[in-house]
Amino acid sequence: MRRRDFSLGLGAIALAACATGRPARRDDPFLFAYFTTGRKGEADGLKLAVSDDGFAFRPLAGGRSLLVPDVGEKKLLRDPFLFHDGRTYHLLWTTAWEGVTIGHATSRDLIHWSAQRAIPVMQGVAGTRNCWAPEAIRDPRTGHYEIFWSSTVTGRFTGTAGTSESAYNHRLWRCSTADFETFSTPEPLYDPGFSVIDGTFAHGPDRQLYLIVKDETVEPPRKWLQVAKADSATGPFGPLSRPFSPAWVEGPMTAQVGDALICYYDVYKEGRWGAAMTRDMATWEDVSARLSMPPGARHGSILQVPRALVQAIA
Repeated sequence: MRRRDFSLGLGAIALAACATGRPARRDDPFLFAYFTTGRKGEADGLKLAVSDDGFAFRPLAGGRSLLVPDVGEKKLLRDPFLFHDGRTYHLLWTTAWEGVTIGHATSRDLIHWSAQRAIPVMQGVAGTRNCWAPEAIRDPRTGHYEIFWSSTVTGRFTGTAGTSESAYNHRLWRCSTADFETFSTPEPLYDPGFSVIDGTFAHGPDRQLYLIVKDETVEPPRKWLQVAKADSATGPFGPLSRPFSPAWVEGPMTAQVGDALICYYDVYKEGRWGAAMTRDMATWEDVSARLSMPPGARHGSILQVPRALVQAIA
């Protein structure tokens, strides 16, 4: 696969040692990376909250932004995805409603950040309208990271053209990178036969890999979450499950809490969050009533981090 050099100059940063000196453990707190709603909020940037039990989250740093966006077509920060590569933290995010870039920055302590970069992942794909909700997962077969996101490309997947709002027609796209400096040529990752956004990978209680996606079909309205088993980070993918969430939700993110997997989702029309819990990836229990999320929090990501890191931020 041909690789493209976007000249990000992040090699030294990406290889920096994590300030905590160790990866997270199962008893460490859950960190929620999110943004707040509205155009002003989208530009405010990255916010963080913490939970000891995976249900009640409290804002850190007094609710202020820890990374204010300054790159991309509209300099927004939506849908932040935070992950740790064993040495440093990486953040990916949506930079604009319409465009070909995704945001990227790194940090050792989640307070001090590298220079931000707008990675033009879809620059070479004619007809691209958007790059939404980027995430990443390490492929153990190659040691590389697979970056994936949702894009509408005019003239592609014409059988479902116009089935989402504003004539969008999304599919999941991907590229790979070993160093966050050079990236493979983008290509479709997942086409379930309908407009799809907000893909996220999770290891189930059975330790198998799964892909959770949102059906973005607007008529008849679906807007719900489904899950498919994944043989690897690039597929192939098994059949989709029945919806396990209500309609009109978005932004799935997951965490292993005890012996169960919890999938959190943004019930955006009602201004609240919901969650479903499973121990077998087939039967899901609605546990939304147990959630307490920061006011105004929107689509984000969850990971466990060392407690000392949280104490330094708070």
